[in-house]
Amino acid sequence: MSEVSRYATDDPVEMAAEALSSVHSSNLPLILKRLRATLLITTYQAGKLILARADQSTLNTHFVHFPKPMGVATDSGRIMVGSATGIHVFRNVPSLAERLAPHGRHDAVYAERHYHITGDIDIHEMGIDREGRCWFINTRFSCLCTLDAAHSFVPRWWPSFVSSLAPEDRCHLNGLAMVDGAPRYVTALGATDTPRGWGANKKNGGVLLDVPSGELIASGLSMPHSPRWHRGALWLLESGTGTLARLDAQSGRVETIARVPGFARGLDFAGPLAFIGLSQLRETNAFTDIPVTDENSDRMSGVWVVNTETGKTVALLKFNNAVQEIFAVQLLANVQYPDVLRSDHELLRTTYVLPDARLKDLSIL
Repeated sequence: MSEVSRYATDDPVEMAAEALSSVHSSNLPLILKRLRATLLITTYQAGKLILARADQSTLNTHFVHFPKPMGVATDSGRIMVGSATGIHVFRNVPSLAERLAPHGRHDAVYAERHYHITGDIDIHEMGIDREGRCWFINTRFSCLCTLDAAHSFVPRWWPSFVSSLAPEDRCHLNGLAMVDGAPRYVTALGATDTPRGWGANKKNGGVLLDVPSGELIASGLSMPHSPRWHRGALWLLESGTGTLARLDAQSGRVETIARVPGFARGLDFAGPLAFIGLSQLRETNAFTDIPVTDENSDRMSGVWVVNTETGKTVALLKFNNAVQEIFAVQLLANVQYPDVLRSDHELLRTTYVLPDARLKDLSIL
């Protein structure tokens, strides 16, 4: 693996904040440039969406504040972020790139367009289906949901072992895999039906479920998170052991492919490369007392890039101090240097996006 370089950030406040510093292997910017992609990372503990962007030979880490950001979903023109009490919807407004400093640097600018208030439901992973609908894990109510304009959330599916919907986090439903534009697999920390019942057997009580059939595919997992379908195979992270695993969806057989030095959560792929989130395990974290606890003595958090064909770590991004826990890790494809503007950004006061059919009626004074 290449030598480590310090981070770069274009935010003066961030430059003064050692707590938000990071280091990265010198090959990570080159990997992102070759992929023509940006890494989106959420840390609910630090309250940030992090945009890790290649900037020449270094990595620019841009921090955007959210209250408890966790799940992220993207499509060709949108970014959705689940936070403490709702889901923020951002749309790419290309014309904003010309107005945003440094001029000529950004190739996409995502402006906040909607905020759907769900209430405090502990939103975990999210996905966008083939019709453009947002699906998300409602961990507090142990169900998989969508949105509509009239309601906080619309329950669509929940495990058969959950007898009723209640704000009790009965099984810690957490991970969602979309396949062919539809929700297909979910993970939970236990097949339990009592308030926080999953906590009694964190080490190996985890399960993987098939959404269409409701069938249990695998059990005995160590805190499973982040199920993904990639290259015709089913993958997930066993956070309790710090491992990336590949599963046989028919037999439920689990094959360990790679190991990282800590609590693994947050996963995306590009070809043979797996981008894996790594979190510290603190004494106050409810996810301690698991096998990986003793292996995270260096208290590392960040993103590890693993070659799935060899199981070896080939690049990394490591955060220091304030960023202790990672939730989502997602590649934003075909965008190399984006920005995300919250609704209170000054530029949005004078940014107007109209339907193409009405542009001919617009008079610019």
